[in-house]
Amino acid sequence: MRLDKLLSTIGYGSRKEVKGLLKTGAVKVDGTAVKDAKVHVNPDEQEITVHGEAVSYREFVYFMLHKPQGVISATEDSLHETVLDLLELDDAVYDPFPVGRLDKDTEGLLLLTNDGQLAHQLLSPKKHVPKTYFAKINAPVTEEDAEAFRQGVTLDDGYVTKSAELKILTSGVESEIELTIVEGKFHQVKRMFEARGKKVTYLKRLSMGALLLDESLDLGEYRELTEEELALLQQSNA
Repeated sequence: MRLDKLLSTIGYGSRKEVKGLLKTGAVKVDGTAVKDAKVHVNPDEQEITVHGEAVSYREFVYFMLHKPQGVISATEDSLHETVLDLLELDDAVYDPFPVGRLDKDTEGLLLLTNDGQLAHQLLSPKKHVPKTYFAKINAPVTEEDAEAFRQGVTLDDGYVTKSAELKILTSGVESEIELTIVEGKFHQVKRMFEARGKKVTYLKRLSMGALLLDESLDLGEYRELTEEELALLQQSNA
């Protein structure tokens, strides 16, 4: 990787600003000052320092976010706060993006990464990666609903959903359920219940593949995936 690209990627400024930094002799590779922006370096094998401080570079980053309501799953928006606005600058410089989306009023697990290949595999309809949600419903949820979800329900546009697993936690004036689906149509969970004449009043994603939401994360908080979590996630789309 070119030295100027590496430094720019991890937050040392634009390519132009990095070139200015290099000219000062502040950047060293294996102890030798390098002023040529075009020099190629291997951050895994070489020590790169700026003003004497070691540079840390990673090609890919993986963050688990506990998405709050009121924040949209986008990389930028002129009107609303986005999930990327919740990141620290040191993490945002890697240009992660949300894998899939959660509605503005939906909470829960959202994966942020700059690993496009993994994101594509997790979202591919052919992979059938399961996603589990907790929801509150404004009416009694019955075993008839569960059977309908297993068979697939017809949405308002005529699409018939794939088999989904509906677990009834409580059933009453306001029911609580867990629902596992293997696709990600627009507003799917809400539309599935609407097809049964019921309304989702609260929705939270609990898992994506083998990745489970860390409930110790407060709303709006995030952390890097552990190596074990990343391995499980990669297995989810194998």
